Amino acid sequence: MYLARKIDRELLEWIKESRRKPLLLRGARQVGKSTAVRNLAGHFEYFLEINFEEQRRVHSLFMGDLSPRELCDNLAVMYNIPVIAGKTLLFLDEIQACIPAISSLRFFYEKLPDLHVIAAVSLLEFALGELPSFGVGRVRTLFMYPFSFNEFLNASGEKLLLSAKQNATLEKPLQEAIHRKLLKYLKQFLVLGGMPEAISKYVQGMNLRDCQRVLDDLIISLKADFTKYKKRVPALRLSEVLDSVVHQMGSKFIYSNVTTEANHKQIKEAIELLIMAGLVIPVTHSSSNGIPLGAECDHKKRKMLIYDTGIFQRLLGLPISEILFEDNFSAVNKGKIAELYVGLELLKSASCYERPDLYYWQREALNSNAELDYVIQYQGEIIPIEVKSGSKGSMQSLYIFLKEKKRPYGIRFSLENYSTYDQVKVFPLYGVSEIERILIKVE
Repeated sequence: MYLARKIDRELLEWIKESRRKPLLLRGARQVGKSTAVRNLAGHFEYFLEINFEEQRRVHSLFMGDLSPRELCDNLAVMYNIPVIAGKTLLFLDEIQACIPAISSLRFFYEKLPDLHVIAAVSLLEFALGELPSFGVGRVRTLFMYPFSFNEFLNASGEKLLLSAKQNATLEKPLQEAIHRKLLKYLKQFLVLGGMPEAISKYVQGMNLRDCQRVLDDLIISLKADFTKYKKRVPALRLSEVLDSVVHQMGSKFIYSNVTTEANHKQIKEAIELLIMAGLVIPVTHSSSNGIPLGAECDHKKRKMLIYDTGIFQRLLGLPISEILFEDNFSAVNKGKIAELYVGLELLKSASCYERPDLYYWQREALNSNAELDYVIQYQGEIIPIEVKSGSKGSMQSLYIFLKEKKRPYGIRFSLENYSTYDQVKVFPLYGVSEIERILIKVE
């Protein structure tokens, strides 16, 4: 059973274009890239899937002449599947394992634009280091992440609940019973995470505790993948650094806190590799005095997010009963899972065609420290975001930011329903994806 994804609509629009660029689908391993493409294949008469990690013999076809027509003829013969423009979907999976195949993508656009070609890649940056040219402007990139909360609701058959959520506003919050139902699903999602295999098992009737075993298997699998990077960084070091990212979540990442004999440079190399693999997402400090936020960022001050809340809670060993049955997450590792969830949802709710950077703000002053979990930019304005793990809590840092930066309002995410306090617009945690829609109405 296929579970619909946000990216499906973009893929359908792409196949209708008259002169289309090859698609490069990017994201961490096992987030559903291949499954989405196979679902799209139902719109074609023929489907040819090539996995460059598993099917090493096909590499030789890309080593010589990169003429798209000759490549297609040879591929058709090798796999006994016709490759016909307009009728065939050609899927090049794990394309980073074959550097010449990446180079070939630009020629498909130039010489054979009527053929539908999609490539999926997990570690593109590694491969780009070996490429003199990548064909900028000739390939379209789409980014894919684990399931979002909206996708989870849809997969759970809660289409009406999802619709109600998407129509709520600050002025017209949801009825309390509906709000409580969404919080119940949110807590399940925090435990389950968005990895497609875990979501699929859950909607097929497995309970959350059984799904924890699925997550454990995924963790074993992703750490086993570290051996593929051993030419750059030892697998053990990567595992140690990933574990440290989990334990330092919510705070500035301190290299010396990593339990390893590696030095600062080696740990930094491991972190950058995990970021390239999509397993770790940096949140960079920004002074937030103006747009763009990246103009005043300090790359020496970064927090690190792991790419999924389910993986996070399993690696950290959180008691899932506390998440499911408590009305306040502050007892659950100081609410780190709520902060992680908001950051991931900010990424997932962005356009599939971009990979936005995440920023936070911090002021270090004598007897007056202040920190905000995230700052975002929207229509030329800087909007501060504070995440609360419960329904109560001080907003001192948020008010300090608003006063110091002379900003009209900020956003607080919590377990509360939609509301407004002075300069603060309160969003429920399940409403991260609704920021842009609601802010448009506000303005």
